[in-house]
Amino acid sequence: MRIIAGRYKGHGLESVGKGDKRAHLRPTSDRVRESLFNRLGHGGFRDPPIPEDCRVLDLFAGTGALGLEALSRGASKVVFVERGSAALKLLSENIDRLSARKTTRVLAKDALKLGQCTVEPFDLVFLDPPYGKGLGEQAMISAIDGIWLAPGALVLWEEDGEVRPHASLYHRDTHIYGRTRIHIYEYRRNRED
Repeated sequence: MRIIAGRYKGHGLESVGKGDKRAHLRPTSDRVRESLFNRLGHGGFRDPPIPEDCRVLDLFAGTGALGLEALSRGASKVVFVERGSAALKLLSENIDRLSARKTTRVLAKDALKLGQCTVEPFDLVFLDPPYGKGLGEQAMISAIDGIWLAPGALVLWEEDGEVRPHASLYHRDTHIYGRTRIHIYEYRRNRED
Protein backbone atom coordinates (compact mmCIF):
# COMPACT_ATOMS: atom_id res chain seq x y z
CA MET A 1 0.00 0.00 0.00
CA ARG A 2 1.15 3.51 -0.80
CA ILE A 3 -0.07 7.08 -1.04
CA ILE A 4 -1.13 7.62 -4.64
CA ALA A 5 -1.07 11.41 -5.11
CA GLY A 6 -0.34 14.71 -3.43
CA ARG A 7 2.38 15.84 -1.04
CA TYR A 8 3.02 12.28 0.28
CA LYS A 9 2.83 10.62 -3.15
CA GLY A 10 4.74 7.34 -3.29
CA HIS A 11 5.17 7.00 0.49
CA GLY A 12 4.60 3.41 1.53
CA LEU A 13 2.11 2.51 4.25
CA GLU A 14 2.15 -0.37 6.69
CA SER A 15 -0.10 -3.06 5.30
CA VAL A 16 -1.97 -6.07 6.58
CA GLY A 17 -1.33 -7.93 3.36
CA LYS A 18 -4.53 -9.57 2.22
CA GLY A 19 -6.30 -8.47 5.37
CA ASP A 20 -6.76 -9.66 8.90
CA LYS A 21 -10.10 -11.41 9.12
CA ARG A 22 -9.92 -11.85 12.86
CA ALA A 23 -9.36 -8.12 13.35
CA HIS A 24 -11.78 -7.30 10.48
CA LEU A 25 -9.02 -5.43 8.64
CA ARG A 26 -9.59 -5.23 4.91
CA PRO A 27 -7.66 -2.27 3.48
CA THR A 28 -9.06 -0.47 0.45
CA SER A 29 -6.78 -1.35 -2.46
CA ASP A 30 -4.61 1.28 -4.16
CA ARG A 31 -6.67 0.86 -7.34
CA VAL A 32 -9.99 1.48 -5.58
CA ARG A 33 -8.58 4.45 -3.63
CA GLU A 34 -7.22 6.02 -6.80
CA SER A 35 -10.52 5.55 -8.61
CA LEU A 36 -12.44 6.90 -5.62
CA PHE A 37 -10.42 10.13 -5.42
CA ASN A 38 -10.55 10.55 -9.21
CA ARG A 39 -14.32 10.19 -8.97
CA LEU A 40 -14.48 12.94 -6.38
CA GLY A 41 -12.59 15.26 -8.68
CA HIS A 42 -14.16 14.40 -12.02
CA GLY A 43 -17.66 13.42 -10.95
CA GLY A 44 -18.89 16.93 -10.28
CA PHE A 45 -18.79 16.45 -6.52
CA ARG A 46 -16.03 18.87 -5.58
CA ASP A 47 -13.59 21.13 -7.34
CA PRO A 48 -10.96 20.74 -6.09
CA PRO A 49 -11.84 17.25 -4.79
CA ILE A 50 -10.17 17.94 -1.41
CA PRO A 51 -10.31 21.70 -0.65
CA GLU A 52 -7.54 23.11 1.57
CA ASP A 53 -9.89 23.61 4.53
CA CYS A 54 -11.50 20.16 4.20
CA ARG A 55 -11.95 18.34 7.50
CA VAL A 56 -12.07 14.55 7.13
CA LEU A 57 -13.59 11.93 9.42
CA ASP A 58 -12.42 8.35 8.79
CA LEU A 59 -14.76 5.90 10.55
CA PHE A 60 -13.59 2.29 10.95
CA ALA A 61 -10.24 3.74 9.89
CA GLY A 62 -8.22 0.51 9.90
CA THR A 63 -4.75 1.34 8.58
CA GLY A 64 -5.83 4.93 7.83
CA ALA A 65 -5.11 4.68 4.10
CA LEU A 66 -8.22 6.63 3.02
CA GLY A 67 -7.78 9.47 5.50
CA LEU A 68 -4.05 9.72 4.86
CA GLU A 69 -4.66 9.85 1.11
CA ALA A 70 -7.08 12.75 1.71
CA LEU A 71 -4.45 14.47 3.87
CA SER A 72 -1.87 14.04 1.11
CA ARG A 73 -4.29 15.60 -1.37
CA GLY A 74 -4.90 18.73 0.70
CA ALA A 75 -7.20 18.05 3.66
CA SER A 76 -6.44 20.31 6.62
CA LYS A 77 -7.29 17.80 9.35
CA VAL A 78 -8.15 14.10 9.55
CA VAL A 79 -9.74 12.43 12.56
CA PHE A 80 -9.53 8.63 12.57
CA VAL A 81 -12.00 6.54 14.58
CA GLU A 82 -10.88 2.98 15.26
CA ARG A 83 -11.06 0.64 18.24
CA GLY A 84 -9.20 -2.50 17.13
CA SER A 85 -5.78 -2.88 18.72
CA ALA A 86 -4.14 -4.32 15.57
CA ALA A 87 -5.57 -1.51 13.44
CA LEU A 88 -4.60 1.18 15.96
CA LYS A 89 -1.00 -0.02 15.88
CA LEU A 90 -0.87 0.06 12.06
CA LEU A 91 -2.65 3.41 11.96
CA SER A 92 -0.17 4.95 14.39
CA GLU A 93 2.76 3.59 12.36
CA ASN A 94 1.30 5.03 9.15
CA ILE A 95 0.75 8.46 10.69
CA ASP A 96 4.37 8.42 11.91
CA ARG A 97 5.66 7.36 8.47
CA LEU A 98 4.17 10.58 7.06
CA SER A 99 5.13 12.73 10.08
CA ALA A 100 1.45 13.70 10.20
CA ARG A 101 0.78 13.94 13.95
CA LYS A 102 0.03 17.70 13.77
CA THR A 103 -2.76 17.30 11.20
CA THR A 104 -4.31 14.07 12.47
CA ARG A 105 -6.06 12.81 15.56
CA VAL A 106 -6.88 9.23 16.50
CA LEU A 107 -9.97 8.47 18.56
CA ALA A 108 -9.66 4.96 19.96
CA LYS A 109 -13.37 4.40 20.27
CA ASP A 110 -16.36 2.59 18.81
CA ALA A 111 -17.72 4.29 15.68
CA LEU A 112 -21.19 3.23 16.82
CA LYS A 113 -20.88 5.29 20.01
CA LEU A 114 -19.38 8.59 18.91
CA GLY A 115 -21.28 10.84 21.31
CA GLN A 116 -21.46 14.59 20.73
CA CYS A 117 -18.89 16.14 18.41
CA THR A 118 -16.77 18.68 20.31
CA VAL A 119 -14.95 20.10 17.27
CA GLU A 120 -16.04 21.67 14.01
CA PRO A 121 -18.13 19.15 11.98
CA PHE A 122 -16.54 17.31 9.07
CA ASP A 123 -16.83 17.94 5.31
CA LEU A 124 -15.86 14.48 4.09
CA VAL A 125 -16.53 11.15 5.78
CA PHE A 126 -15.01 7.80 4.88
CA LEU A 127 -17.09 4.91 6.16
CA ASP A 128 -15.52 1.47 5.71
CA PRO A 129 -17.10 -0.95 8.22
CA PRO A 130 -16.73 -4.72 8.25
CA TYR A 131 -18.89 -5.92 5.36
CA GLY A 132 -22.43 -7.21 5.75
CA LYS A 133 -22.98 -6.50 9.44
CA GLY A 134 -25.10 -3.33 9.27
CA LEU A 135 -22.44 -1.41 11.18
CA GLY A 136 -22.28 1.41 8.63
CA GLU A 137 -25.94 2.23 9.20
CA GLN A 138 -25.42 2.33 12.97
CA ALA A 139 -22.28 4.46 12.68
CA MET A 140 -24.07 7.00 10.49
CA ILE A 141 -26.89 7.32 13.02
CA SER A 142 -24.28 7.95 15.71
CA ALA A 143 -22.44 10.52 13.56
CA ILE A 144 -25.60 12.38 12.54
CA ASP A 145 -27.09 12.37 16.03
CA GLY A 146 -23.80 13.68 17.44
CA ILE A 147 -23.53 16.43 14.78
CA TRP A 148 -20.24 15.14 13.34
CA LEU A 149 -21.22 16.05 9.75
CA ALA A 150 -21.25 19.57 8.30
CA PRO A 151 -24.18 20.47 6.02
CA GLY A 152 -23.30 19.29 2.51
CA ALA A 153 -20.70 16.80 3.76
CA LEU A 154 -19.92 13.94 1.41
CA VAL A 155 -20.04 10.40 2.81
CA LEU A 156 -18.09 7.75 0.92
CA TRP A 157 -19.40 4.43 2.18
CA GLU A 158 -17.62 1.20 1.27
CA GLU A 159 -19.62 -2.05 1.48
CA ASP A 160 -20.03 -5.27 -0.46
CA GLY A 161 -23.70 -4.69 -1.24
CA GLU A 162 -26.57 -2.29 -0.81
CA VAL A 163 -26.84 -0.08 2.27
CA ARG A 164 -29.75 1.54 4.12
CA PRO A 165 -28.78 5.19 4.53
CA HIS A 166 -30.16 7.62 7.11
CA ALA A 167 -32.98 9.77 5.69
CA SER A 168 -30.74 12.86 5.70
CA LEU A 169 -28.28 11.22 3.28
CA TYR A 170 -28.97 11.93 -0.37
CA HIS A 171 -27.62 9.31 -2.81
CA ARG A 172 -25.22 10.84 -5.36
CA ASP A 173 -23.53 7.84 -6.94
CA THR A 174 -22.44 4.20 -6.60
CA HIS A 175 -19.41 2.53 -8.16
CA ILE A 176 -18.63 -1.17 -8.19
CA TYR A 177 -15.08 -2.57 -8.09
CA GLY A 178 -15.36 -6.36 -8.00
CA ARG A 179 -16.88 -7.20 -4.61
CA THR A 180 -16.49 -3.63 -3.35
CA ARG A 181 -19.16 -0.98 -3.76
CA ILE A 182 -18.53 2.68 -3.01
CA HIS A 183 -21.74 4.57 -2.29
CA ILE A 184 -21.49 8.36 -2.31
CA TYR A 185 -23.98 10.36 -0.26
CA GLU A 186 -24.44 14.03 0.51
CA TYR A 187 -25.58 15.02 3.98
CA ARG A 188 -28.62 17.26 3.95
CA ARG A 189 -29.31 18.21 7.54
CA ASN A 190 -32.85 19.47 6.97
CA ARG A 191 -34.27 16.19 5.66
CA GLU A 192 -35.07 14.60 9.03
CA ASP A 193 -32.74 16.00 11.67
